[in-house]
Amino acid sequence: MSTKKLWIGFIAVMVICFGVLGYFGYELYLQKPPIPAAVVSQNGETIFTETQIKDGQNVWQSIGGQEVGTVWGHGAYVAPDWSADWLHREALFILDELAMNIDSSSYNKVSAEKQAYLRTLLQKNLRTNTYDENTKTIVISEMRAKAIKANMAYYKGLFMNDKSLDKTRNAYAIPENSIKSDENMQKMNAFFFWAAWACVTERPGKDITYTSNWPGDDLVGNHPTGNHLFWTMFSIVMLLLGVGLLGFYYAKNQDKELNNEVYPDKDPLINLKATPSMKATLKYFWIVTGLLAIQVVMGIITAHYGVEGNAFYGLKLDTLIPYSISRTWHVQLAIFWIATAWLATGLGYPDLQGHSQGHLYPLW
Repeated sequence: MSTKKLWIGFIAVMVICFGVLGYFGYELYLQKPPIPAAVVSQNGETIFTETQIKDGQNVWQSIGGQEVGTVWGHGAYVAPDWSADWLHREALFILDELAMNIDSSSYNKVSAEKQAYLRTLLQKNLRTNTYDENTKTIVISEMRAKAIKANMAYYKGLFMNDKSLDKTRNAYAIPENSIKSDENMQKMNAFFFWAAWACVTERPGKDITYTSNWPGDDLVGNHPTGNHLFWTMFSIVMLLLGVGLLGFYYAKNQDKELNNEVYPDKDPLINLKATPSMKATLKYFWIVTGLLAIQVVMGIITAHYGVEGNAFYGLKLDTLIPYSISRTWHVQLAIFWIATAWLATGLGYPDLQGHSQGHLYPLW
C-alpha cells in the first residue's frame, strides 16, 4: 500500500472520529442538566441556590473530590457514588413518609401491593421535571424538602464529626472533619442534591433522565432502555470485528512484509559502547526508579485503606496522608515516571551504528 493511501486513510479516520466527537460533544452541551437559580419548596422556602450548588462542587474538589467516592460514576470506589447514595436515601425517606401517611407503618412493613403503589407515587414525585425555564427555579414538594434535610444532616455527620458514623466513615476511608465548616457542608450538600436530581429527573418531553436513567435503582424507576442495551452490545461487536479484521489483514500480509525486511549479519547491540550522551541520561533513570518506588508505596497505602479505612497497620496515617492524597499521587506518579523514562530513552537511544540519537553533548 502506498504512503499516499495510508495518509488519506489516516486523515479520513481522524476527520470522521473527531467529527463524531465534536457533534455529540456539542449535543451534550446543549442537553446538559440546568443548574437552577434556586431550589424552593412548595411553601416558598429556599433550600439551595445556584451559587451554593456551584460552590459545592468546589468544596467537593477541595477534599480530593472524585478520589473520595464518585459523582455520576466518575472517581474512586472505596466510598459510594454520592449521587446514587443521595438519591437512594432520599427515595427511602419519602417511601417511609408515604407509608406512614397511608398505613401508619414503615415502607418495608406494608404489603407488596402497597409497596408497588408507594413506588409509583415516589416516582411521580421525583421523576417529574419541575424546572421552570422562565424563573430558573426547581419547585419540590414539602415531603421531598424533608427528605433533603434528612440527607443533609446525615452527610454533615459523615463528612464532619458525628461519632455515631465513625464506623461508616472508616469503611469509606474518609477522615473526620474532612469538611471544616457548616457553610461548606451546606454547599456540598447542594451539589450532591443537584447531581442526584439530574439522575432522577426526566428530560423535557422524554421518559429518560438527564443521565439516561443512571444509576440503576428500582425504587425510582431507573432502568436501562432498549437503546442503551442495543448500542452497548453494538459497540462491543464492532470493537471485536475491528480487532478481527486487523488480525486477518496482518496474517494475510505478514509474509510480504517479512520479505522486505533487511536483517544485519550480527546483532548491532552486542558490542555497543555507551556514548557520553547515553551515560548522561543515567540520572533520568534514577529519577524514574525513585518515582516508581514512591508510586508503589502510595499504591500499598491506598490499597490498605480499603481494608483499614483510617489507618495503616494500626498507624493513624490518614491524618498525614488521607486516602484522597495517596490515591491521587499513586495515579499521577505514573505520568511523571513514564514521561521521564520516555524522554531519557529518546535522548540516549543509539542508532544501528552505535551513535546517540540525542546529540546533546554541549548540554552535558
